[in-house]
Amino acid sequence: MRQPAGDPDGTQDLEAFRRGARRWLAEHAFSREESGAGTESEDVSYDVSVFHDLSFDDEKALIERVADWQRQKVDAGFGALGWPPEHGGAGLGPEFVEAFAAEETRLAVPPAHELVSVTVHLIAPTIRLVGTPEQRDRFMRGFLRAESLCCQLFSEPGAGSDLAALATRAVHDGDGWVLNGQKVWSSGAQFAAWGMVLARTDPDVPKHAGITAFLLPLDTPGVTVRPLRQMSGGTSFNEVFLDDVRIPDSLRLGAVGAGWKVTLTTLGFEREVSGGPGRVGGGWRQLAPLACALGRFDDPLVRQKLADVYISERLAEVASLREAAERRSGHPAGPEGSFRKLHWVRSLALASLAAEAVLGARLVADTGEWGTFAWSAHILGAPGYRIAGGSDEIQRNIIAERLLGLPSEERIDRHRPWREVPR
Repeated sequence: MRQPAGDPDGTQDLEAFRRGARRWLAEHAFSREESGAGTESEDVSYDVSVFHDLSFDDEKALIERVADWQRQKVDAGFGALGWPPEHGGAGLGPEFVEAFAAEETRLAVPPAHELVSVTVHLIAPTIRLVGTPEQRDRFMRGFLRAESLCCQLFSEPGAGSDLAALATRAVHDGDGWVLNGQKVWSSGAQFAAWGMVLARTDPDVPKHAGITAFLLPLDTPGVTVRPLRQMSGGTSFNEVFLDDVRIPDSLRLGAVGAGWKVTLTTLGFEREVSGGPGRVGGGWRQLAPLACALGRFDDPLVRQKLADVYISERLAEVASLREAAERRSGHPAGPEGSFRKLHWVRSLALASLAAEAVLGARLVADTGEWGTFAWSAHILGAPGYRIAGGSDEIQRNIIAERLLGLPSEERIDRHRPWREVPR
């Protein structure tokens, strides 16, 4: 992986880097004005959805576009700016990562997709930190370049918000493992080649101590992936059934029984990338021109709702800048990500309330009027992020206990073997 382009003299100060990034992006992407993205033109696709509502073929095509863009960035040296050089990265600080992201947002690039984001930003760096040298050689670059895609197989229908209560079993058998169980809410599993799966390997110790992490090829006999139809129309999520699935021990991530440590590593990366303003759905940039176009901008109620959205988004930007400054000073990412995630969910809800005030009855049916019924996909999808990436209740517990220093909740299962916990 080559170093990102800089000035001809090879310097990598921030402004030189920014100029190099701008030149590269100008050669490989379009400005929003050139592409029509973000304008009020009625012949431009108006997408404010939180979750995709696409056919299988259309979603597959979108994933391929997003993955291709990731490969272009990696090959140009911009895809792993913060990774150390020994693992194929550029070894640059967070200010370089932020500078490239800022330049990229000015251009019409493929939209994000959950599966590519999980593969690149969660699974690849987890393998970098906890994988064996052989696992890094086998998986890391392919995942980073989105050549092969990997979903998360974490949540279970019987565990609810308590991920550590998972019941999927992995039993040691010869030189491998046999997995049985069910996972749910696995974004993009129907398009993934791999899954990072958490399984219980010891039911006779407390729940956090008996979990082991594995990489699972999803074409292994015994794996069944079933898409779940969402109320917003799409099938972003899936349930995955594991019936006597056999995998070699070489696909185990971390030590036996150390799966919770691996899980926290992945969730730490998830906190870093989740909750950013404008990642999915609509907001001020779409709502304000829509209110003007419909003659609703002078309505006092509408203006108050729009102001709520604007203030929330600006506060998110301030918090993001503060966190960026802390990272530049060497402060590691911590539980503050839970606050950011809660704020993001609230911003999505505020945008829904503003859209309802602006549109009124126009939300009820698709009349073909530009920018109106499209907001139903935002309103129906926004509540999903109260669960995705860790439920609101879990985030509040983290904030209370780790940021505010409040006493933790009573947990009757803390020291009891998982097998003895009532379910």
